[in-house]
Amino acid sequence: MVEAFAVASGKGGTGKTTSTLALGMALAEEYDVTVVDADTGMANLLFHAGLADVETTLHDVLVEGGAPVEAATYERFGMRVVPCGTSLAAFEAAEPERLRAVVADLAADADVLLLDSPATLGSKSAILPIVLADRVVIVLQATIPAVSDGLKVQEYALSYGTDVAGTIFNRVRGDVESAAEKADRYFEGPLLATVPESEAAQQARAAGRPLLAHAPDSEAATAYRAAAARLDPRDGDSGDVADRFRSAVVPDPP
Repeated sequence: MVEAFAVASGKGGTGKTTSTLALGMALAEEYDVTVVDADTGMANLLFHAGLADVETTLHDVLVEGGAPVEAATYERFGMRVVPCGTSLAAFEAAEPERLRAVVADLAADADVLLLDSPATLGSKSAILPIVLADRVVIVLQATIPAVSDGLKVQEYALSYGTDVAGTIFNRVRGDVESAAEKADRYFEGPLLATVPESEAAQQARAAGRPLLAHAPDSEAATAYRAAAARLDPRDGDSGDVADRFRSAVVPDPP
């Protein structure tokens, strides 16, 4: 089986990468999970996963004659992690269309693929993870700009046949009912979790460890486990999924 999820937000600062790794660790208790930093322009996952010093990243794979994806895949925290580098020159040399073949190759050895997607929809490389995914998890904060940008992600996903797995309201301070009401009113799919504002998440990032490894008993970690339990990954045929990834059309940005 395999299913690909894009974890997207529409804006920066919502805790998308923290959410991606938290979902990955929680799902890895039951599934074979691979996490890919598909944010090739503003990579951040390598810092969260203690991979800042690795030599080979996704940038090295997304160039003509580049490294095999296995060389950029690292076993961390019970899952496989494919980080992206932070070099501007490497980003400019990378060809985002090659991500299709990379994800197709990874689909052969995973039950769940999590694509940490770019925060905006302003380029082909930003849109591609949402188009490749079977379903999208939309990470929000309970603010008007965050909800508005999240709705753009939803609209674009649905227009390309990507279902909405649900929403995560992150960094919530106090008013949980308001966040839940916004999710029910505006978004497809269930509210997967409301994750409270947490100093542990900031400390985890500084330590180069995912939240569930750094503070497994925190309220935020508990909320992410609940979100992962509600995702219920589907049993897709890895060959069919890989073929779809390889033939995916790279759309123009909205």
